[in-house]
Amino acid sequence: MPEVKDVLVSPQSSIRETMACIDRNGKGIALVVDEKRHLLGTVTDGDIRRAILRAVNLDEPVEKVMNHQPLVAALGLPREELLRLMDEGKKTFAVNQLPIVDDKGHVIDLIVRTDLIGKGRLPVTAVIMAGGRGTRLRPLTDEIPKPMLLVDGRPIMERIIEGLRQAGIHRIFVTTYYKAEAITKHFGDGRDFGVQLEYIHEERLSGTAGSLALLSKWEQPLLVINGDILTTVDYRAMLRYHQKHEADMTVAVREYHLQVPYGIVEVDDARIKMLTEKPTLRYLVNAGIYLLEPSVRSCFTQDEFLNMTDVIGRLLTDGKAVVAFPVREYWIDIGQHPDYEQAQEDAQNRRFDQ
Repeated sequence: MPEVKDVLVSPQSSIRETMACIDRNGKGIALVVDEKRHLLGTVTDGDIRRAILRAVNLDEPVEKVMNHQPLVAALGLPREELLRLMDEGKKTFAVNQLPIVDDKGHVIDLIVRTDLIGKGRLPVTAVIMAGGRGTRLRPLTDEIPKPMLLVDGRPIMERIIEGLRQAGIHRIFVTTYYKAEAITKHFGDGRDFGVQLEYIHEERLSGTAGSLALLSKWEQPLLVINGDILTTVDYRAMLRYHQKHEADMTVAVREYHLQVPYGIVEVDDARIKMLTEKPTLRYLVNAGIYLLEPSVRSCFTQDEFLNMTDVIGRLLTDGKAVVAFPVREYWIDIGQHPDYEQAQEDAQNRRFDQ
């Protein structure tokens, strides 16, 4: 448990500064207090991600996104009572942090669910999609599949597996097609990497989602990640977000900014209404990481070419809950040579460590 001061921010702190505080303390929350440590509100990792979805300026004061009426607990409550408060704090999902305050509302401590029960394994099965040809990375992929390309001496897929293992995910399926033997020979059954690996070999490419039809029935959420992604995304936070929103499918998204090199003209008939000089456009792009509930399996049919975009479309048509989870951690999709070069540079600069 870090010292209490490590989770405190002032109401004048920016959202960006609060985000940095959350990352440093590792508890998924910051407590907003006045100069006397009187609790004014809380900001969780989820609050930050929802602010990103709303395109809130991260330099705005944290007051703009904080919870002004957080659930708190009194000093001295037993473990069972703290857990009960967390479980009953919300109607549809459990609270994972409890500020401890005195009778005047001053912050004394912070209790986190994992401090009481431990982290344990995450109730998730993972799938790494490692079957693509990686044609845009030729000639590097002429002899080896893209997930086996080295980044600072380690295969991309080895780094993905390490990130999953550290998050508490131990059962992992790997879909293969192109030069599958390079993957199976290196990883084997996964024992040497602290996980359990099972392989699904495609006889023909079936799209970014088609191979999921070959999976045996899964009983818990399925985390699917493309085999060419390096990220430090918090998978536990993603699962909490998925559960909180009661989602059938959660799609990780990433902010992408596009600088238009010209002035944009808005017209009404022949009249110019506005001219914006070289604006920066903001988009949310697919980050290639997904969480799917077991009920979504009905979308997959064997021997059908199916992309994840098709699955999303079917779920939306059926009125299912598909939500966006903003990735604010390190993330790079190694799809082209400049991406691979950037990943090598990032590794040298220790921008990600697994």
